[in-house]
Amino acid sequence: MSSSDAPQNDEKPTKPGKVYLVGAGPGDPGLMTLKGQECLGKADVVLYDGLVNPLHLRHAHVAAERTCRMEGPQGRSLNQEEINERLVAEALAGNCVVRLKGGDPFIFGRGSEEAAALAAAGIPYEVVPGITAATAASAYAGISLTHRNHASAVAFVTGHEDPDKVESALDYHELAKFPGTLVFYMGMHRLPRIVDALAECGKPASTPVAVICRGAQPQQRVVTGTLLDIETKVSEAGLRPPSLIVVGDCVLQRDTINWFESKPLFGRRIGITRPSDQSDAVVRQVIELGGEPISMPIISTRPVQDWTLVDTVIKRISEFDWVVFTSVNGVSGFFDRLWKMGLDARVLSTAKFATIGEATAQRLSEYRIHADLVPDTFRAEALAAALVPHVANKRVLWVRANRGRDVLPNVLTEAGAHFEECVAYEHVDAGLLPS
Repeated sequence: MSSSDAPQNDEKPTKPGKVYLVGAGPGDPGLMTLKGQECLGKADVVLYDGLVNPLHLRHAHVAAERTCRMEGPQGRSLNQEEINERLVAEALAGNCVVRLKGGDPFIFGRGSEEAAALAAAGIPYEVVPGITAATAASAYAGISLTHRNHASAVAFVTGHEDPDKVESALDYHELAKFPGTLVFYMGMHRLPRIVDALAECGKPASTPVAVICRGAQPQQRVVTGTLLDIETKVSEAGLRPPSLIVVGDCVLQRDTINWFESKPLFGRRIGITRPSDQSDAVVRQVIELGGEPISMPIISTRPVQDWTLVDTVIKRISEFDWVVFTSVNGVSGFFDRLWKMGLDARVLSTAKFATIGEATAQRLSEYRIHADLVPDTFRAEALAAALVPHVANKRVLWVRANRGRDVLPNVLTEAGAHFEECVAYEHVDAGLLPS
């Protein structure tokens, strides 16, 4: 039950809610675990990091409160203490809370600090691991961190230690001797220090290095070089954080197994103008092709405000020879209303059904009705042309939106159909497009 469905009262919850520390993985929204998605679906409150892909929030309940940790008082970023306090406060209020973090919560994610704060406050919590940036970003860059010919070990190293430390905990002499791949997190601003220290401590200047910016995303950029020249190459390329630094011979694999950047839409931003609640299939296609989907709905849909006409038509439904649907919204709106009137598909036994495309036919099948006619081309002109041979002196009902072209009534009326229409859902302007 979401917070919006719960009974409203002023009583203090008898027991605290639960907190889930969830790793979202980096970049590609498909890299979140199924358990992470499940936690989002039952959350009352989601507190997420600024680097988390916003598409993850689609898994959250529509009534869930969403707060980015970058949106603290006066627009500043919440510090760790404030985050801990917010998690405890929301749980004490009885809410189910998801703390959504990029990568894995327990790998340079300060998730253990949040877990400790929850434990100290007596708040129940779970940790949901995520794919860490090192494994995902390197894989999407065409770099396997281990390889039987190059590296039998891998080390994850922070490039951003606690500034309050008296001295660094990193021993570059030991790192330079490490017999495998080194991956530095959050190290872009310290790249000169890292490469110089490794070289000074004995790492060969010819050691391959890759810097991966915005890994596992359509904007991913990768610069390769050696300890000797990587700093210059990165500067010339203008790479910026967030970035990972990979050091070792495994970087050489990129020349042959760089699979992600060859996708047809890689590096492109694709605007999705469909209503947000109906764009999932297109979003998935764009991601699969390597692009970045940008939601910019031009319209949104809603039920009609007055069902009188629809109710009247449904009561006369046995009079029609054909019922035509030109969207999944029309199917859902019509049949949901039919059901609310205490009726079901049995009242439609005398009619045939036409849909504009396979998606609409599929939605119709969910109500246990097969489409009798689906054109090869999913356009109103093709649907009208396919219906023309069948509608002379027939009664045709078009279930439609309040807006749309009049191709069907014009063509079918001319073909001799007795044509009627009813509006089963409405299109409304979605507002200004994002800048």
